[in-house]
Amino acid sequence: MAIPTLFSREQASVGLFCESFPPVMDGVAVCMQNYAYWIQKKVGGVCVIVPNSPGADYSQYDYKVFDYLSIPVPGRRPYVTGLAEMDPTYLAKIATTRFRIIHAHCPFAAGQTALRVARSQKIPLVATFHSKYRDDFASVFPKVVVDMVVDSIVDFYERADLVWVPQASAIEVLREYGYKGHVEVMENGCDLVADYPEKFFVEARQRLGIAPEEFVLLFVGQHVWQKNPRLTIEALARLEDVPFRMYFVGTGYAAEEMKALVSEKGLDSKVTFVGSITEREKLIDYYAASDLFVFPSLYDTAGLVVQEAAALGTPSVMAREATAASVLTEGVNGFLTDNDPDKMAQLLRELIHDPARVHRVGVQAGKTLVRSWEDCVDEVIDRYNALLKSRNLPLIGE
Repeated sequence: MAIPTLFSREQASVGLFCESFPPVMDGVAVCMQNYAYWIQKKVGGVCVIVPNSPGADYSQYDYKVFDYLSIPVPGRRPYVTGLAEMDPTYLAKIATTRFRIIHAHCPFAAGQTALRVARSQKIPLVATFHSKYRDDFASVFPKVVVDMVVDSIVDFYERADLVWVPQASAIEVLREYGYKGHVEVMENGCDLVADYPEKFFVEARQRLGIAPEEFVLLFVGQHVWQKNPRLTIEALARLEDVPFRMYFVGTGYAAEEMKALVSEKGLDSKVTFVGSITEREKLIDYYAASDLFVFPSLYDTAGLVVQEAAALGTPSVMAREATAASVLTEGVNGFLTDNDPDKMAQLLRELIHDPARVHRVGVQAGKTLVRSWEDCVDEVIDRYNALLKSRNLPLIGE
């Protein structure tokens, strides 16, 4: 008897596996959303497979979402990880679903689940390396445990049929972990690409209650120490005589400690913690209303939020030694600072007093750093099909 399938042959295409997906918001979640949206729009048959997050509403999407039993990641609220093989509902769905290709955006539980599905269905597995995972574990576990985790990460990518990174500088990180296989760069896109009229920026400030003459700094991302927010706060504390407003958008395990540090430095009147924003339209207002995007993270392999800010003409300040900062040319499409609060404060002071320079660099950031997700996903689909063709397997979209 034939096994029933969730999709018809024409519809079956891509299974996207990850542990970051709304309502959990980070760069990988945004990547997942845009992969799913555009692949669904262009070829159909997309299925996102994620651990269930409290409060999630998967009915809003035009594609299928299979969620499975989850547990919180200790010390990393709001992240969750999953126990797919212990969820009978998920197992029943995945057993009756045929994919043509699997793409994992995480090497941990979701990645292992993706690997099992790919091997059982004898189809290719693409795996993207998004983050400096070693840093996450090094802050909690002893070196012997961290080394074991890194070995398991390398083993996962060695089992993939194709490994991607979002920018070339991330290849070096994978090599440091011990991975010796082939790696390709597949850039991230940006869903904020548009021709914004000048009045949009004025109105964005009005909606947020920001005066036209105020100089605004912005950070968007998980509030975790790995993203180096301490450097930013310490630098701002050295600008007592300089007028500015700073917004932190996001949430994370370090949020309360960051707020306490801001209060300790006497910055409460200048710094606002907005919390998590899941509505893209509201987030656009913050990008549009800001003069500088401050993102000195040493953790990220690529700064998707840097591209988002650039799409609204807002240039970024990044740490000089950061992997993600390799896309910037100093003073041309962004600004670089040493990982030192005095040096960062000096740079911010200069830029706050020279808004014309900031604007010029912001224009170049928009021209050089931004690529639409639609354009990226066209390339993704081409690469999927090249891999499938090399294995004499049916192509997606056929």
